[in-house]
Amino acid sequence: MTTPRNHTSDANYSPDGRPRARALGIPFDGVPGPLNSITDVPHLTVGHVTLISGDGELVVGEGPVRTGVTVVLPRGIEGIGRPCTAARYSLNGNGEMTGSAWIDEVGMVDLPIAITNTHSVGAVHRGIVQWIAEHRRDLAATWLLPVVAETWDGYLNDINGDHVTSEHVSQAIESATTGALQEGSVGGGTGMNCYSFKGGSGTASRIVRYGTSTYTVAALVQANFGDREELRIAGVPLGAELSDNNPISTTDWFERDLARALPPGAGSVIVIIATDAPLLPGQCAAMARRVPLGLARTGTTGGHFSGDLFLAVSTGNEGLHPSAYQSADPTDDDYENLRFIPWGRIDPFLAAVVHAVEEAVVNALVVNADMVGRDDHRSPALPHDRVVEAMRRVDSQH
Repeated sequence: MTTPRNHTSDANYSPDGRPRARALGIPFDGVPGPLNSITDVPHLTVGHVTLISGDGELVVGEGPVRTGVTVVLPRGIEGIGRPCTAARYSLNGNGEMTGSAWIDEVGMVDLPIAITNTHSVGAVHRGIVQWIAEHRRDLAATWLLPVVAETWDGYLNDINGDHVTSEHVSQAIESATTGALQEGSVGGGTGMNCYSFKGGSGTASRIVRYGTSTYTVAALVQANFGDREELRIAGVPLGAELSDNNPISTTDWFERDLARALPPGAGSVIVIIATDAPLLPGQCAAMARRVPLGLARTGTTGGHFSGDLFLAVSTGNEGLHPSAYQSADPTDDDYENLRFIPWGRIDPFLAAVVHAVEEAVVNALVVNADMVGRDDHRSPALPHDRVVEAMRRVDSQH
């Protein structure tokens, strides 16, 4: 493993000093934002609450606990209730993202977006509703349709133990920051695995220049997908070379827990794409559809047992009105106006999605450590030294 450093002003290192992918010399396409994070999008905030406790044998309701919740506020806490244009895409529907039908209907989101484990969706949904009912009674007077998405952490976590609560959701909302984000085993990504290494939360951003303007396109990934044999980093095939030390795919736990045996590549991935570029809902949908191309650059071919769900939001049209019941007759000025990037100039924004998603996945792998969870199930960290050596060897051959 690479030794953490104390200086953390460099975006190539996490806030706690651990190296991110670029600190290992891994090359990526595109120009990152100042933080190389989804929080490079102006006003957008992210909050993580991480729950880690207990060791040893699984006792439902008591642990071990390896889970959490992540909340994204596209316009920050003060902007809850102010819509963003939005769209979602499902590469594979073996997963959950609440609020999807309403996003499809109106092309907007105006509430917090949360990611957690599969069996905590209800608690997190309730937590968002409860926070809004307590702090924004104007919004809670009618109905609320928050977005809550999930991936499965039952290999490491007591997933049936109801450990994520409404209070944790409140903590995530109220602690959400515009600053640099912790990655790896944090928030909703705490108990996740990616390519049979320790996975979790990762982020990255790209700058797109447009005339005299500069826009940010960024990704936040909860990575819990991929077969070890498929892994590629910066185009270098690593799966076969790193095929050892893979307890998730061996009898290490199959023999003890056959009912939970996972096929290779199972797990799921949630990706939130955010930009301050002004976009139509249909253009957000085009961005969401590019997420699989970024995932594929890390090697995955997708799997039936992996729920792969993606949401893209644009904060570029400030002042949009939510879809609210109107009792008065419309006036001559009662119209909505959207400013948007012409379709013929959309390609650089689509490319930025692909590049940011690829790097966010690799960051989730790199900024991580070994984890042992329920029943001593073990998830090894990506070995930095072996990755660097393999990439150097490939470079020398070219």
